[in-house]
Amino acid sequence: MKARQPVLLRTARSLTANPSDAEDLLQTALTKTYVAWERIEDHRALDGYVRRALLNTRTSQWRKRKVDEFACDELPEPEHVPAGDDPAERQALHDAMWRAIMKLPARQRAMVVLRYYEDLSEAQTAEVLGVSVGTVKSAVSRALGKLRDDPELGIVR
Repeated sequence: MKARQPVLLRTARSLTANPSDAEDLLQTALTKTYVAWERIEDHRALDGYVRRALLNTRTSQWRKRKVDEFACDELPEPEHVPAGDDPAERQALHDAMWRAIMKLPARQRAMVVLRYYEDLSEAQTAEVLGVSVGTVKSAVSRALGKLRDDPELGIVR
């Protein structure tokens, strides 16, 4: 066992995600091998026997895993969640918004991202892009108009 432990432990680790569980699995398989020692005909094939014990033990553990399900009269459904709090809806809106922003011309897109995603002021946005504040105001206004008219964002209105 001492000579073959590293190899067998590697096999056990390939069957489990946790190294501690792999050590427990190997210990259990070695115990089963020891109990069955008299029934093993070819002691030169012990590695194969222990590997089979590892696999069978792991399969048994998997089948016996605890599942917490209880029958009840009422379903434990959460109270109605407002639409704005649903993570799936928020992600769908986020994706739709990015698709709409990607349709904007590059300059308008840059200004919208700097103003609303990076939370820069109009003056800071103008400074970063090397344009006047008036240019930022008019370009952002046009970009927001295009976003309002985007059919994909109609769900927000």
